[in-house]
Amino acid sequence: MKPNTQQLSDLTIQVRRDILRMVHAVNSGHPGGSLGCTEFLVTLYQNIMDRKEGFDMNGIGEDLFFLSNGHISPVFYSVLARSGYFPVSELATFRLLDSRLQGHPTTHEGLPGVRIASGSLGQGLSVALGAAQAKKLNKDNHIVYSLHGDGELQEGQNWEAIMYASAKKVDNIIATIDLNGKQIDGTTDEVLPMGSIRAKFEAFDWDVLEIKEGNSIDAIIAGLTDAKSRTGKGKPVCILLHTEMGNGVDFMMHTHAWHGKAPNNDQLASALAQNVSTLADY
Repeated sequence: MKPNTQQLSDLTIQVRRDILRMVHAVNSGHPGGSLGCTEFLVTLYQNIMDRKEGFDMNGIGEDLFFLSNGHISPVFYSVLARSGYFPVSELATFRLLDSRLQGHPTTHEGLPGVRIASGSLGQGLSVALGAAQAKKLNKDNHIVYSLHGDGELQEGQNWEAIMYASAKKVDNIIATIDLNGKQIDGTTDEVLPMGSIRAKFEAFDWDVLEIKEGNSIDAIIAGLTDAKSRTGKGKPVCILLHTEMGNGVDFMMHTHAWHGKAPNNDQLASALAQNVSTLADY
């Protein structure tokens, strides 16, 4: 049975704790975007995706997910572990030497759940499209999901992929853009204004919908359910997910400062106090 909203909320809080403790332990990592996408990834893996038990790279007969903005690995690793892909205790090895949980996900480490190496930005959609077309060739009616940062769209390869997807009618893909309006050097408007992301995707003939409350589990379920209903109709589907970077930790929100900075001891204590343990820490 799928977890209810309260169970998803409890897991979201626990994943936040994982993110904060992982980044603090090694004084390195990217908490801001990870916290902003926590509700989305928890809901996607626990409520929306059709997943098999275990893991194999071919992913035949199940939905697939590709993380393009790989620097938010803390949330990805936590959600994978708490979805049963590998032991939760392994989160304690984040960014350590010889760990499978490197700062950016890699495939050569053999970590279950990781399908591509995503250190360089802008490449995830191209890979996801390849997987989506492979599913069509295999007569596999499952969906391919991908997640991208809004600042990541400043990379040109995205737009080649966006153009290709509609031209080839790859209609079994749902690409989600994390619209938090921030990147490592400031707001996206300060670094490189991109205008209307919706208008751009629509100009490339994508079917676009928005989740205005991107940190609301109910809104995410409704939005993803809507997106699924739009697949198979000749157009690729894009979700514009409006999130708050650093969501759930008051001093990390409404700023880009925590894109790639770890909290100190006092800051960690404050952040954890705002997210009281719901399950069990690793």
